[in-house]
Order: sequence, then structure tokens, then C-alpha cells
Amino acid sequence: MSRRRKTGSPATGRQTTRAAGPEERLAQLQQVVRDLLAEAQRQGASAAEAGVSSDQGLSVTVRLGEVETVEHTRDNGLGVTVYLGRHKGSASTSDLSLQAVRETVRAACNIARYTSEDPYAGLADPDLMAREIPPLDLHHPWSIAAGEAVEHARACEDAARAHDARITNSEGATLDTHQGVFVYGNSHGFLGGYPTSRHSLSCAVIGEDSAGGMQRDYWYTTARAAEDLEPPGDVGRRAAERTVARLGARRLGTRQAPVLFRSEVAVGLLRSLVGAIRGPALYRRASFLLDALGQPVFPAFVRIHEDPLKPRGLSSSPFDDEGVATRSRDLVAGGILRSYVLDSYAARRLGTQTTGNAGGVRNLTVESGDLDLPGLLREMGRGLLVTELMGQGVNLVTGDYSRGAAGFWVEGGEIAFPVEEITIAGNLRDMFRHLVAVGRDIDSPGSFRTGSWLVEAMTIAGE
Repeated sequence: MSRRRKTGSPATGRQTTRAAGPEERLAQLQQVVRDLLAEAQRQGASAAEAGVSSDQGLSVTVRLGEVETVEHTRDNGLGVTVYLGRHKGSASTSDLSLQAVRETVRAACNIARYTSEDPYAGLADPDLMAREIPPLDLHHPWSIAAGEAVEHARACEDAARAHDARITNSEGATLDTHQGVFVYGNSHGFLGGYPTSRHSLSCAVIGEDSAGGMQRDYWYTTARAAEDLEPPGDVGRRAAERTVARLGARRLGTRQAPVLFRSEVAVGLLRSLVGAIRGPALYRRASFLLDALGQPVFPAFVRIHEDPLKPRGLSSSPFDDEGVATRSRDLVAGGILRSYVLDSYAARRLGTQTTGNAGGVRNLTVESGDLDLPGLLREMGRGLLVTELMGQGVNLVTGDYSRGAAGFWVEGGEIAFPVEEITIAGNLRDMFRHLVAVGRDIDSPGSFRTGSWLVEAMTIAGE
């Protein structure tokens, strides 16, 4: 067993020997940002912004019933960006002392003096700053001792190993719990912050069939509050069920067939959509959805909604990474692309306004249809159910899509046998347009939420 303790640099002159509570720590970090912005002005910056965080956590891993790691973490981080007119410089540090802040600001200013002028650089519009910080219920610390965390992880792995005699090995079960405080401020006078927490439990096991074939699969749960996690036994059993179901996998011959992406892999298609409508892809003219705003991208039944103000949401935030107020909105409605995903820099490059997405999209959900997973299998009839994707074969410039895959072949609306070592290929534009259904089987832990996606037809390459 190994025990590791990781500790960030101390905030010299800003800490006492007593650990600060979240509200006190929030006030401390706000003062760090105030000091930094004042120092940036003193050093000649025409504008500045900074984000600072302080986090602590516990992570334990159990493998084959034995404690493998226990890790306590405590980290600080500060990033500052200064503007000398339209010249931009950035620097970062993990030391929050007054001296370190001064040196970090100086480093950023020195960088700005050597960068080329960029007419699009600068802070977001001051009129767009968040005026209120609504309570989003994001802070639920879990005061769990290392010993208790070990027992949670052990119970998870034990459930997986006991589920089926064909589970012969384990990659372990890991429990993570983290809490922290984040503050952002800029020279518009904006200063906001809030405490957060995140907890997770995961398990991965290996199964072996009578012919010596081996398969691996996993499951995990994650939430802001510990009481929202799935029970350890359920996580372990699901990991084992998914592993055993893959035993005896076969290869397929090359063919064209419908493809059903199970919910946790359908999330990858959703991420590809976001990547194609993000600012950098658009202003570089490197997206297959260039100039698609206001055009049909999906069938009319598709709605994709962002809700950054969702209570306890895994990526909820009252403001983005530039202090711009976030809001709920549709990215896709009636199958039509209604909005891009922009920060202020990209918006200026494109001649429009930020969408409040500096730092990414938050709590993206695809509206569910009427069918659960068995219903989608019956709707497909004969085709491929994809449960795992491998490789990085997604070209967001052309939309070409080619990924290694594993899953199950379906006949008569029922799973016939597991498959592996195949490749699925198509084009994302066609896949989106020929989406047949989105299931109501939302079963993908994380901030992107969707049911399974049934695509009309793709090329399946195998033997």
C-alpha cells in the first residue's frame, strides 16, 4: 500500500494555523484577487483579470481487497491575464502570497510587452457581467475519514467480484471526494466566487470465459453531494454486469446497418457537436458546421438545451470564466442550430456577442424521446448497439467519423451476441440529419446528459 500527501504552496501571510471554512476562504481569495488587480494597475496594465482556486480532497483505491493508495490533496492555483492596450500576457502560480502575486503580475506584464497587438483581445463587455450570484447548491463537503472511504471502495469492488464467477481480476475501485473555492475578478469591478464539491466512486473489473477470452468494463457515479451517489454495491454490480455481457465477443463482416449508440457513448457525439460550433473552430473556418446557424442540423424532434443554473449541476455556474452571466438557452431547437458556443474573443472575431461560454458549455441535455433502451432495440430491429468507442477518428473540419468500436449485434430487436474489433464510419453531418430517435434511458454520469442515439445507417467494417 502507498500513502501520498500532496500539498500546494502555502499562501504566506494570508493563512492562520487553523483551517479556514468555505466562507472565510472565499473572503481570503477575494482579497487575493483585489490585491492582484490593484498590482496590475500599479504596474501599468490597462485591464486585468484573474481566477484563483483553493481545493482539498481525498482519494483512495482498493484493488483485490487490499488498499492500494490513499492520497490527501491540498492545492492552490492562480491565473492572471493582463492587457497593455491590445497586447495580452498571462501567467500562473500555485503560491498565493503577496510577493508571489506581485511576481506573477510582473511576469504577465513582461509577456504582454512582447506579444503582438490583437484587435480582438480584451475583457468581456462590462454590461454583460453577472449582477447576482444565485444559490446553486454546489457545496456539499463529505467529511469521510480515509478508513471509511476505503470501506466504501472495498464494498464496491467486493460486489463486482462476487457478482459472477467469471470475474477473475480487478483494476480496483476508487473513491474521490473534493471540495474547494473558486473566485474570479476583473478590472471592470466584477468579483464573484463560490464554494463547490464533487464526489465520485468507480470500479473496473476483468472477466474471463471458458475459452480464455478476456474482457474489461467499468462503471462510475459522480455527484455534488455524497447522498446523490449510487450505492457502492450498485456501482460494483453494474461494472461486473457490463464486463460479463462482453464475454464471447465476435467480429462482424463489413456491412451497412443501423447503429444505436448507448447513452454513455452518445455523449461523445454531443461533444463533437459542441466542438464544431465553438468559437475557435468557426473563426478559423475549420468546422463542418460553418455557417450552419439558423439551419436544420438534426431532425425536427431534436432539442439540445444548456442549463448552467441547474441546482447541484455538475458544471453549474452563475458566471462564465470571464464573469459573464450565464443563462439557460437552446443550442438546437426543432432540429435547427440556434446558437454557437462563444467566449468574448471568439465573438469579436465573428462580429457578434459572447454566449457566456468562456470555459465551455454547462449542463447540456438532449431532450428525451419516448423509447427506453429495449424499445430502441426493437425500433432498430437489426443492427449494431455500440457500448464502447476507441481512437480519435473524428475530423471536425469535414465531419468524417471513423472509430474503433465494441458492443452487441442485434437481431429481431434483441441482443444476439457481443462484438469487438470493428470500426464504424460515416459523416457527422449525415449522422445528425439521419438521427432516428433519442431514448429516455439517460444513464450517463456527468454534465452532458442524453439517452441513446439511433442512427439510420453507418458503415461497419470488420473481417
